Amino acid sequence: MSAKIRLYVEHPLGQGQSVPLTRDQAHYLFGVMRLSVGGQVALFNGQDGEWLTEVTEAGKRGGVLTCLEQTKPLQLPPDLWFLFAPIKKARTDFIVEKAAEMGVAQIMPVQTEFTNSERIRQDRLQAHAVEAAEQCGGTFVPGVATLQRLDRVFDSWPEDRQLMFCDEAEVGSALRLAANEKGQPWAILIGPEGGFSDRERARLSALPFAHVVSLGPRILRADTAAVAALTMWQQALGDWS
Repeated sequence: MSAKIRLYVEHPLGQGQSVPLTRDQAHYLFGVMRLSVGGQVALFNGQDGEWLTEVTEAGKRGGVLTCLEQTKPLQLPPDLWFLFAPIKKARTDFIVEKAAEMGVAQIMPVQTEFTNSERIRQDRLQAHAVEAAEQCGGTFVPGVATLQRLDRVFDSWPEDRQLMFCDEAEVGSALRLAANEKGQPWAILIGPEGGFSDRERARLSALPFAHVVSLGPRILRADTAAVAALTMWQQALGDWS
Protein backbone atom coordinates (compact mmCIF):
# COMPACT_ATOMS: atom_id res chain seq x y z
CA MET A 1 0.00 0.00 0.00
CA SER A 2 1.43 3.38 -0.98
CA ALA A 3 0.27 6.98 -1.26
CA LYS A 4 0.85 9.18 -4.30
CA ILE A 5 1.51 12.29 -2.20
CA ARG A 6 4.59 12.61 0.03
CA LEU A 7 5.17 15.35 2.57
CA TYR A 8 7.98 16.27 4.94
CA VAL A 9 6.78 17.20 8.42
CA GLU A 10 8.52 18.40 11.57
CA HIS A 11 6.58 16.13 13.89
CA PRO A 12 7.17 12.69 15.45
CA LEU A 13 5.83 9.74 13.46
CA GLY A 14 4.73 6.38 14.87
CA GLN A 15 1.88 3.90 15.05
CA GLY A 16 -1.35 5.78 15.76
CA GLN A 17 0.43 9.14 15.98
CA SER A 18 -1.69 12.19 15.09
CA VAL A 19 0.09 14.78 12.94
CA PRO A 20 -1.34 18.33 12.78
CA LEU A 21 -0.99 20.14 9.47
CA THR A 22 0.16 23.70 8.93
CA ARG A 23 -2.06 26.06 7.01
CA ASP A 24 0.12 25.76 3.90
CA GLN A 25 0.10 21.94 4.08
CA ALA A 26 -3.68 21.91 4.52
CA HIS A 27 -4.11 24.21 1.52
CA TYR A 28 -1.91 21.96 -0.60
CA LEU A 29 -3.60 18.69 0.40
CA PHE A 30 -7.22 19.83 0.50
CA GLY A 31 -7.28 22.85 -1.82
CA VAL A 32 -4.77 21.84 -4.50
CA MET A 33 -4.73 18.02 -4.36
CA ARG A 34 -8.43 17.78 -3.40
CA LEU A 35 -7.96 15.20 -0.66
CA SER A 36 -10.66 14.69 1.92
CA VAL A 37 -11.18 12.63 5.08
CA GLY A 38 -10.02 9.08 4.37
CA GLY A 39 -7.39 10.15 1.84
CA GLN A 40 -3.86 8.84 2.24
CA VAL A 41 -0.53 10.67 2.42
CA ALA A 42 3.04 9.42 2.91
CA LEU A 43 4.90 11.38 5.60
CA PHE A 44 8.55 11.49 6.64
CA ASN A 45 10.47 13.67 9.09
CA GLY A 46 14.10 12.68 8.52
CA GLN A 47 14.15 10.52 11.69
CA ASP A 48 11.33 7.96 11.78
CA GLY A 49 11.28 6.65 8.21
CA GLU A 50 8.24 6.97 5.96
CA TRP A 51 4.70 6.40 7.26
CA LEU A 52 1.42 5.86 5.47
CA THR A 53 -1.13 8.19 7.02
CA GLU A 54 -4.84 8.83 6.65
CA VAL A 55 -6.64 12.17 6.69
CA THR A 56 -8.80 12.23 9.83
CA GLU A 57 -9.58 15.95 9.87
CA ALA A 58 -9.66 18.28 6.87
CA GLY A 59 -10.21 22.05 6.87
CA LYS A 60 -9.24 25.17 4.99
CA ARG A 61 -6.78 26.28 7.64
CA GLY A 62 -5.57 22.99 9.05
CA GLY A 63 -6.13 19.30 9.42
CA VAL A 64 -4.90 16.12 11.05
CA LEU A 65 -3.28 13.00 9.62
CA THR A 66 -3.04 9.73 11.56
CA CYS A 67 -0.17 7.27 11.08
CA LEU A 68 -1.28 3.79 9.94
CA GLU A 69 1.93 1.88 9.20
CA GLN A 70 5.59 2.42 8.39
CA THR A 71 6.27 1.95 4.68
CA LYS A 72 10.02 2.65 4.66
CA PRO A 73 12.69 2.62 7.36
CA LEU A 74 14.98 5.62 7.76
CA GLN A 75 17.72 5.44 5.13
CA LEU A 76 20.67 7.63 6.06
CA PRO A 77 23.09 8.84 3.38
CA PRO A 78 26.86 8.36 3.63
CA ASP A 79 28.69 10.68 6.05
CA LEU A 80 29.37 13.13 3.25
CA TRP A 81 29.50 16.93 3.38
CA PHE A 82 29.00 18.83 0.13
CA LEU A 83 30.73 22.22 -0.10
CA PHE A 84 30.08 24.53 -3.03
CA ALA A 85 30.42 28.19 -3.97
CA PRO A 86 26.99 29.73 -4.69
CA ILE A 87 26.36 30.91 -8.24
CA LYS A 88 23.26 32.30 -9.97
CA LYS A 89 20.01 31.70 -8.10
CA ALA A 90 18.43 29.02 -10.33
CA ARG A 91 21.69 27.10 -10.69
CA THR A 92 22.37 27.23 -6.95
CA ASP A 93 18.87 25.83 -6.41
CA PHE A 94 19.72 23.05 -8.87
CA ILE A 95 22.94 22.17 -7.01
CA VAL A 96 21.13 21.92 -3.66
CA GLU A 97 18.36 19.78 -5.17
CA LYS A 98 20.80 17.36 -6.82
CA ALA A 99 22.95 17.09 -3.69
CA ALA A 100 19.86 16.13 -1.68
CA GLU A 101 18.72 13.64 -4.31
CA MET A 102 22.12 12.01 -4.75
CA GLY A 103 22.77 11.41 -1.06
CA VAL A 104 24.71 13.84 1.13
CA ALA A 105 24.46 14.39 4.88
CA GLN A 106 25.18 18.14 4.94
CA ILE A 107 25.15 20.93 2.34
CA MET A 108 27.60 23.76 3.02
CA PRO A 109 27.71 26.91 0.84
CA VAL A 110 31.16 28.52 1.01
CA GLN A 111 32.55 31.92 0.06
CA THR A 112 35.72 31.68 -2.03
CA GLU A 113 37.85 34.48 -3.45
CA PHE A 114 36.07 34.25 -6.82
CA THR A 115 32.54 33.54 -5.56
CA ASN A 116 30.09 35.83 -7.35
CA SER A 117 27.28 35.58 -4.80
CA GLU A 118 27.96 37.09 -1.37
CA ARG A 119 24.72 35.98 0.27
CA ILE A 120 22.19 33.17 0.14
CA ARG A 121 18.66 32.59 1.38
CA GLN A 122 19.32 29.65 3.67
CA ASP A 123 15.61 29.05 4.33
CA ARG A 124 14.83 28.93 0.60
CA LEU A 125 17.68 26.51 -0.11
CA GLN A 126 16.56 24.31 2.80
CA ALA A 127 13.06 24.26 1.30
CA HIS A 128 14.56 23.07 -2.01
CA ALA A 129 16.34 20.23 -0.18
CA VAL A 130 13.02 19.24 1.42
CA GLU A 131 11.22 19.30 -1.94
CA ALA A 132 13.94 17.16 -3.51
CA ALA A 133 13.58 14.53 -0.77
CA GLU A 134 9.79 14.56 -1.13
CA GLN A 135 9.99 13.95 -4.86
CA CYS A 136 12.77 11.35 -4.96
CA GLY A 137 11.40 9.09 -2.23
CA GLY A 138 14.10 9.90 0.31
CA THR A 139 13.51 9.62 4.04
CA PHE A 140 16.34 11.97 5.08
CA VAL A 141 16.77 15.70 4.39
CA PRO A 142 20.31 17.15 4.52
CA GLY A 143 20.69 20.39 6.42
CA VAL A 144 21.77 23.50 4.52
CA ALA A 145 24.32 25.49 6.52
CA THR A 146 24.82 29.23 6.51
CA LEU A 147 27.30 30.70 4.03
CA GLN A 148 30.85 30.55 5.44
CA ARG A 149 34.23 31.70 4.18
CA LEU A 150 36.20 28.76 2.85
CA ASP A 151 39.35 29.57 4.86
CA ARG A 152 37.35 29.66 8.09
CA VAL A 153 35.76 26.30 7.31
CA PHE A 154 39.20 24.72 7.20
CA ASP A 155 40.30 26.45 10.40
CA SER A 156 37.93 24.14 12.31
CA TRP A 157 38.01 21.10 10.02
CA PRO A 158 37.65 17.66 11.73
CA GLU A 159 40.92 15.73 11.50
CA ASP A 160 39.23 12.47 10.52
CA ARG A 161 37.27 13.89 7.55
CA GLN A 162 38.84 13.52 4.10
CA LEU A 163 38.25 16.08 1.35
CA MET A 164 37.89 15.58 -2.40
CA PHE A 165 38.29 18.90 -4.17
CA CYS A 166 37.71 19.26 -7.88
CA ASP A 167 40.11 21.50 -9.77
CA GLU A 168 39.95 22.13 -13.52
CA ALA A 169 43.70 22.87 -13.45
CA GLU A 170 44.43 19.24 -12.52
CA VAL A 171 43.42 17.40 -15.68
CA GLY A 172 44.29 13.72 -15.37
CA SER A 173 44.19 13.58 -11.55
CA ALA A 174 41.95 10.61 -10.80
CA LEU A 175 40.34 9.65 -7.53
CA ARG A 176 42.52 6.83 -6.17
CA LEU A 177 41.30 5.53 -2.86
CA ALA A 178 41.88 2.41 -0.81
CA ALA A 179 38.95 0.11 -0.16
CA ASN A 180 39.27 0.64 3.60
CA GLU A 181 38.45 4.35 3.14
CA LYS A 182 34.85 3.45 2.31
CA GLY A 183 32.49 4.34 5.15
CA GLN A 184 34.77 7.06 6.50
CA PRO A 185 33.74 10.74 6.88
CA TRP A 186 34.26 12.63 3.62
CA ALA A 187 33.55 15.95 1.97
CA ILE A 188 33.42 17.20 -1.63
CA LEU A 189 34.36 20.75 -2.61
CA ILE A 190 33.21 22.39 -5.85
CA GLY A 191 34.73 25.76 -6.73
CA PRO A 192 33.07 28.88 -8.17
CA GLU A 193 32.58 29.74 -11.83
CA GLY A 194 36.00 31.41 -11.90
CA GLY A 195 37.75 28.45 -10.28
CA PHE A 196 40.00 28.57 -7.22
CA SER A 197 42.55 31.33 -6.74
CA ASP A 198 46.24 30.42 -6.68
CA ARG A 199 46.28 31.03 -2.92
CA GLU A 200 43.29 28.74 -2.35
CA ARG A 201 44.71 26.08 -4.64
CA ALA A 202 48.02 26.13 -2.76
CA ARG A 203 46.33 25.81 0.63
CA LEU A 204 44.04 23.02 -0.53
CA SER A 205 46.93 21.07 -2.03
CA ALA A 206 48.85 21.35 1.25
CA LEU A 207 46.06 20.02 3.45
CA PRO A 208 46.95 16.49 4.67
CA PHE A 209 43.37 15.28 4.28
CA ALA A 210 42.78 16.73 0.77
CA HIS A 211 42.64 14.76 -2.48
CA VAL A 212 42.65 16.80 -5.69
CA VAL A 213 40.76 15.31 -8.64
CA SER A 214 39.95 16.22 -12.21
CA LEU A 215 36.46 15.92 -13.65
CA GLY A 216 37.76 15.38 -17.18
CA PRO A 217 39.44 17.32 -19.99
CA ARG A 218 36.61 19.86 -20.36
CA ILE A 219 35.86 22.73 -17.99
CA LEU A 220 32.42 22.07 -16.53
CA ARG A 221 29.88 24.57 -15.31
CA ALA A 222 29.62 24.55 -11.53
CA ASP A 223 26.21 22.85 -11.50
CA THR A 224 27.40 20.17 -13.94
CA ALA A 225 30.58 19.68 -11.89
CA ALA A 226 28.48 19.12 -8.77
CA VAL A 227 26.61 16.21 -10.34
CA ALA A 228 29.80 14.76 -11.87
CA ALA A 229 31.71 14.92 -8.57
CA LEU A 230 28.88 13.37 -6.57
CA THR A 231 28.57 10.58 -9.12
CA MET A 232 32.33 9.89 -9.02
CA TRP A 233 32.41 9.78 -5.22
CA GLN A 234 29.25 7.71 -4.82
CA GLN A 235 30.49 5.08 -7.25
CA ALA A 236 33.88 4.85 -5.54
CA LEU A 237 33.03 5.25 -1.86
CA GLY A 238 29.31 5.80 -1.42
CA ASP A 239 26.19 3.67 -1.21
CA TRP A 240 25.79 3.14 -4.95
CA SER A 241 28.21 0.21 -5.06
